[in-house]
Amino acid sequence: MSKFDELCTKYKASMDKHEIKGVSMKLVTAVAKSLGPSIYNKNSQLVACAQKEERDRVKKNYLIKKLGLKDDPKLDAAIEDVCKKMGSKNRSKHRPIFYALLAKKFKKTDMYS
Repeated sequence: MSKFDELCTKYKASMDKHEIKGVSMKLVTAVAKSLGPSIYNKNSQLVACAQKEERDRVKKNYLIKKLGLKDDPKLDAAIEDVCKKMGSKNRSKHRPIFYALLAKKFKKTDMYS
């Protein structure tokens, strides 16, 4: 099994454990592929919801640059919503799952087809 496949298995287990519904593994896998080598780096593979600079980075680099959304308070609210959906006790908020939930929220999943 490749490292990528191992990570996808880990993402699936995390989604099951934390009861994250509404996003498919197909989408999570596509998002993971689009993130490239960053998913293998300990510092960049997780989203730290407790850190404002991390939430700002997600907004700027993913929502605005990647998804092409306009800077708006709705983006911050969506990030907060996904943080809550993934669970405050979940310390392993994997970036591909987090981004897949945001892409679905903003109806941008077609870019991963």
